Amino acid sequence: MKILFTRSIESPLLEQISEEYEVVMWKEENSVMPRNELLKEVADADAIFTNLTDILDAEFFEHAKKLKVVSTMAVGFDNIDLQEATKRGIPVGHTPDVLSEAVAELALTLMFACARRVGESMQFIKDNKWESWGPYLFAGQKISGAKLGIIGMGRIGKILAKQAKALNMEVVYSNRRRDEKTEMALDIDYRDLTSLLKESDYVVMLAPASAETYHMMGYNEFSLMKETSIFINVSRGSTVEEEGLYKILKENKIFAAGLDVFEVEPIQQNHPLLSLDNVIAVPHIGSATKETRDKMVEITLTNITNGLKGERLLHTVNEEVY
Repeated sequence: MKILFTRSIESPLLEQISEEYEVVMWKEENSVMPRNELLKEVADADAIFTNLTDILDAEFFEHAKKLKVVSTMAVGFDNIDLQEATKRGIPVGHTPDVLSEAVAELALTLMFACARRVGESMQFIKDNKWESWGPYLFAGQKISGAKLGIIGMGRIGKILAKQAKALNMEVVYSNRRRDEKTEMALDIDYRDLTSLLKESDYVVMLAPASAETYHMMGYNEFSLMKETSIFINVSRGSTVEEEGLYKILKENKIFAAGLDVFEVEPIQQNHPLLSLDNVIAVPHIGSATKETRDKMVEITLTNITNGLKGERLLHTVNEEVY
């Protein structure tokens, strides 16, 4: 049976898998498998090791006549047409839980970097502009004692809330459903989105991509935030209307933004947001620790081999397929 890998990966498990299955892998580092190549190779594939840059839509499944299992090396699966997969009896696997700590840590990293103007300060030195110490040179915002607003209280949100409490931050959250048990366990408070935006010194977007969350943060929502507040997005780019974010930052109506995700990825060098000094942008590296990525590969491979053997996946998105 053939397993198609849409990205080049490394794992000690691959040697054993290569003995049992035909492995076809896209070898070009840090590049997306072209659509025509994807459709060609999946035509006789029994399984696919995919990721969030691959679009597995109705056209894809029409070409995938032999496909028995799909697994993505991600927690999100909005790039996969679950209805089409389920209709064909194909289980879809993903990698929840394992990346939550890494993503929460990156949210904190971006909070600190924006608050203390790390990007601007580094560029200041590179441009040979540092001539003397100044009492308010690149003065930023404090984190200890500040209020953090988390949009989306899932696994990552709960970890981030714990980390923030350890930094002596007050934490509030907004979520589709209120979670009073988590409120008591973590000593955090629920707010509707409007109140959260008005109150918070830091706002971290952790909502998943969906029709409900599409562009949920636009110019009007950003206008509710304090001029000293900082916005962080480590969820999905589609949750933010980027033109509105650019405008609010350009007008200095919020202090800064730290962005790991964008509506169109990879973001281009001429994107307006990259022209702003008060933006720190990184290339979708939320789960990018070596330990986390190795574990994600391991889970994805196990999902696939289980599926090929007719067994349940470790983590199945469309449980109804069973």
